[in-house]
Amino acid sequence: MYFAALLARTEDGWEASDTELDDVETLSDLTDLARDASVDEDTVLVYIEQEDAWFGVVRVDGEEDPRIYVSDASAAARSSYGEILLTDEMLGREPGAEDEIAALEELVGLDGTEDGEPHRSAAAPADQDDSTDPDAVPAGPIGELGLLADLGMSEKELLTLQTDALAEIAEAVGAAEVLESVR
Repeated sequence: MYFAALLARTEDGWEASDTELDDVETLSDLTDLARDASVDEDTVLVYIEQEDAWFGVVRVDGEEDPRIYVSDASAAARSSYGEILLTDEMLGREPGAEDEIAALEELVGLDGTEDGEPHRSAAAPADQDDSTDPDAVPAGPIGELGLLADLGMSEKELLTLQTDALAEIAEAVGAAEVLESVR
């Protein structure tokens, strides 16, 4: 189960709304949704949470590129909305490389071994160290830790958020009352 909310800064403070992500398939779609909620190209925060497993914050300021923080990248990677937030750039991957590799493997039916390379034996542990896997998603937080610093939440505070992170973020940025109106 997901919960998503938008916090849009206005001249008079913050406006909050819960939002449906049914039509959101890409980070670009999510950014467009945030910009549509923006008043005078001011700051919009998009918050996405999956049942206390992970949460993500996307900050959109006018036409600038979105800034993203995800509390647990490995948990988010197993989620359709989490995958939207985990960009190749954040994960240190070559853009589009994962799609190209998957397409090639599907075309030729590769099993992950090269000619002359031995197949993984049954004795080899299935959960070998992923530190050599360039496509491995790191456990723990990832993204821009300072995306809320100028709004009242330090990097350290962001890193220590656990359950009900949205309420703490809203409190720090001064939007707690408007958030309660949509919850």
